Amino acid sequence: MPQTSESSALPANGKRPGTIQSVSIAVGFLKTLANAEEPLALAELARRTNAGRSTAHRYMQSLVKEGLATQDPASGFYDLGPTALSVGIAALKRTDAVEIAARHMKDLAGRVAASAGVAIWTERGPTLVRWYRSAYFSISSVGLGDILPVDNSACGHVFQAFLPASQIEVARRLQPRAFRGKPPSEQTLDQIRTTFRSKFTSHLLPEITGQAVPVFDAQQEIACAMTTVTNLGQISNPKDAEALFETAREVARETGGFTLRG
Repeated sequence: MPQTSESSALPANGKRPGTIQSVSIAVGFLKTLANAEEPLALAELARRTNAGRSTAHRYMQSLVKEGLATQDPASGFYDLGPTALSVGIAALKRTDAVEIAARHMKDLAGRVAASAGVAIWTERGPTLVRWYRSAYFSISSVGLGDILPVDNSACGHVFQAFLPASQIEVARRLQPRAFRGKPPSEQTLDQIRTTFRSKFTSHLLPEITGQAVPVFDAQQEIACAMTTVTNLGQISNPKDAEALFETAREVARETGGFTLRG
């Protein structure tokens, strides 16, 4: 029996079979526009989506009609439209970076030999607002609500790398001198800005390592820090050693923040 093309007549009920597939194809065009560095010509859109030119034209005209895309009348190039912008802004308003990070860190604590948490910045310094004790490794010296040292913790260094110095100084003055430690060098902070990670060993307990990575919101501002505490000697799997950083990549995809490098 011969196959019907997408341009075949609609069935009697007026609905085309494969509606969900059509939505998926349309979303593919929108994603291509979103990831493009500039407006795209129809031929380039078709190439990037592996679609035929006629198919690309048909879908793009439908998207333009609904305001999800625009077409420049002079060049004919396509870009995202005002409706796409409205949908994106609405999604951003509903995105809670702390809750997203917390969900991933709870999962991480159940998979590796590390207790895991999320810290936000307060006027007194990094403050743990989520803390999950690992079934494989935990210490009692860190818990929910604890304020971490500004200058002597991985979280403290992460926040210092991405917050204004004036905010850091307010918290530094409120923390006991012995508690906060020695301020990091600018070289250390530059390294964190490049690698998006910080690590401290033996700052809480001997042989115990704390690690932290930043979480950015869609405005590319630091929203919180994700942190783990563990004895790295208990982690034999190299993938587990990098688990925090890989988790940060997953969180970045959901928050719309920087995709971490390294």
